[in-house]
Amino acid sequence: MAAPSGRSGRCAWAALVPAALLCLAARTAAEPGTAPGADPSTAEFDVRPGGEVHSFSRSLGDYGCTFTYSAQGGTNEQWQMNVGVSEDSGLFSCSVWRPQGKSYLFFTQFKAEVKGAKIEYAMAYSQAAVGAQSDIPLKQEEFEITETTVSHREGKFRFELSKLVIVAKTPRDEL
Repeated sequence: MAAPSGRSGRCAWAALVPAALLCLAARTAAEPGTAPGADPSTAEFDVRPGGEVHSFSRSLGDYGCTFTYSAQGGTNEQWQMNVGVSEDSGLFSCSVWRPQGKSYLFFTQFKAEVKGAKIEYAMAYSQAAVGAQSDIPLKQEEFEITETTVSHREGKFRFELSKLVIVAKTPRDEL
């Protein structure tokens, strides 16, 4: 199931996702090491221009996230990826962003793929929040969401990307 459609569905997810991600971050700070392999993990990586396709991946237990892209212009930019699993192991999250807010690179393509879970919510942003600035989402027609990927939409994507957020539902074993 992809993100809810319509204005009211988007507003509901917009309120839920930051709360869920804050809970994951708070749990990491408050209880390091309590659930082996389930603590959120943040890693830095360089987004490199030059037109070549590059990938960066992180895993957490049975779940993983891979960010694949191609960019032009400028110089390397420092980006971060955070992966986490909710306390009940029902949700896996993956966020990829430029901490400085706006990327000055010209992205020719992007794709974020999750492994081991199905996407419930995803959003891509042309500018990430920093200081008094807010996140600026891409227009819905600029990207597409499947069960396991979020990617640019050929011919519609306007080449600006600064942040991706994915929340995916993990498989549950029923008794």
